[in-house]
Amino acid sequence: MEGVTEFMTEFFKVGGIIAWGIMFCLVLSLLILIERVVVLYFQAGTNSNSFIRGLEGMILSGNLDKVARQCQTENFPLSRIIHAGVSKATKNDDEVQAAMDEAALRELPRIEKRTGYLAMLANVATLLGLLGTIKGMIASFGAAGGGSTDKAAALAEGISEALHCTFMGLFVAVFSLLCFSILQGRTQGLVDDIHEGAVRVMNLIVTNRNMVKNGEKAA
Repeated sequence: MEGVTEFMTEFFKVGGIIAWGIMFCLVLSLLILIERVVVLYFQAGTNSNSFIRGLEGMILSGNLDKVARQCQTENFPLSRIIHAGVSKATKNDDEVQAAMDEAALRELPRIEKRTGYLAMLANVATLLGLLGTIKGMIASFGAAGGGSTDKAAALAEGISEALHCTFMGLFVAVFSLLCFSILQGRTQGLVDDIHEGAVRVMNLIVTNRNMVKNGEKAA
């Protein structure tokens, strides 16, 4: 831990404004990671198969009120999309599909947003690290070719700046890209589950149209 503290102190000392830029990328990546983990793993995540299996019997019996209450109780993206479709279940198939598509257009962007910024921050951190490397090498060559009385110290300072910026830029880039890959995989999995679940419910409603209408009349 002491070594890390010394490294970071030296990094900010020799890196200057570029060091702050790289750390800004790291802080943004951490904030996006935390927010996306909360959304993707806690707010949007669920076992869609078991949820739809639970709704299947209700739809087959035509108990749409119970389906709607169950969807409102669960309150995650797939349940809200299904709720939109169930609310139009007694209408024609096109209206059911349109209602679910409209709900999906609201829900899917909330799942997919911000994750792409991690890849962008990885590229920015890499470029900032490269910028710091070039800046440090320019200072080193300037000291080596100049008339400074303490060329060795100036040369060492320039090389130190270059290496510190290179290391931190690559570290932040690797971290951000790993987070992006994991979250992107989770996002794609959720989107696929939502599409599959919506189609399954749509097919249940369409193929059991008589049961749905009869259940509505009985209610």
